Amino acid sequence: MALNKYWGNRPWTIDFRAKRQALPQSVDVAVIGGGFAGLAAACWLKHLDPAKSVALFETGSIGHGASGHTGGVALAESAAGNLPGLGDVLAGYENILSTLQVEGELSLPGCYELGRSRPLPHSPLSWNDSGELRVVKEVPGGIINPGKVLGGLARAAEGSGVLIFENSAVENAVFTSPLELQTPLGPIRPQKVLFATNAFSLELSGLAERAESTFTLAVATESVPGSVLEAIGVGERKPFYTVDLPYLWGRPLGNALIFGSGLVHFRNWRELEELDIRVGEAATMFALLENRIRGLHPALRDVKFSHRWGGPICIAEEWTPVFEHHHNSENALVLGGFSGHGVAQSVYLGAWAAEVLLNRRALPDWKKKANSKSAEV
Repeated sequence: MALNKYWGNRPWTIDFRAKRQALPQSVDVAVIGGGFAGLAAACWLKHLDPAKSVALFETGSIGHGASGHTGGVALAESAAGNLPGLGDVLAGYENILSTLQVEGELSLPGCYELGRSRPLPHSPLSWNDSGELRVVKEVPGGIINPGKVLGGLARAAEGSGVLIFENSAVENAVFTSPLELQTPLGPIRPQKVLFATNAFSLELSGLAERAESTFTLAVATESVPGSVLEAIGVGERKPFYTVDLPYLWGRPLGNALIFGSGLVHFRNWRELEELDIRVGEAATMFALLENRIRGLHPALRDVKFSHRWGGPICIAEEWTPVFEHHHNSENALVLGGFSGHGVAQSVYLGAWAAEVLLNRRALPDWKKKANSKSAEV
């Protein structure tokens, strides 16, 4: 697939490139997708069982997809709420990064939920945004540096013996026993496979009829004085998101601010690779977002923007993450569809997936929750 996208200038870099190596004929586990989930799964699997052979395939370079273009807000719950058996995502996330010695600038000060009604008695912020936007609740959450987390996970994976193949899209999967994957480097036969492609290759992962690939936008301001952060109510450097529409999310980045909002929809996920944010619908949406931010508070009236970028979001049925066996094989797992809540959950569930692949843990059953919600509508 030709990579023609221009997704903007994100405010972090990913300083990792995989070593060149020969493709083996077979491995114990193949991971498809080099984002947070795939890297965490590969790395955690080798941490738990160093004798297992693991190969990871990424369509572009590490950070090519959603994980490298996120805003870096870590949340505890899924977009569908606290799923049965999910556990403490943020504590698990922190433990995984610590165990794998990944320094990702993780900070967990909490997160503001913003709304236009029923604010807390002493809301630390008050913005003008389709009414008065104030804090209605504080929930667990925090921020990371996505570039450092991705680079750290990739180095930890490669250092543990994971074979990482960048610019190597898996073109087809044959669900025989053992499985067979077709790659630009040739075929490979893994005993087990994890599909961690999220918003990409929906037919390959079996999500074409169950998930939508969209694209969200973000901007970063130039550095502002600390007095501005205090004046607008984010002096405690907590991320935030709205609980009603029009949607807005954001976080501090040093003395700059990141804001994000909006979704670009597609007829087919392949259109992601053709998107150029400098033109068309995305460009119009950026202009609207920047004007909206300048209107939030008088202290932001003249703020300038240093970065504009965006990234994919995979939205599954009922906003519930997909974490289950592939419909064609019990030896293949599918993990994705985080609906914008994947920064911490993708790593947390990636490690869980590694334990499932090693037969050390069971999969959750979140289909029942999604189906029960559908029945109530």
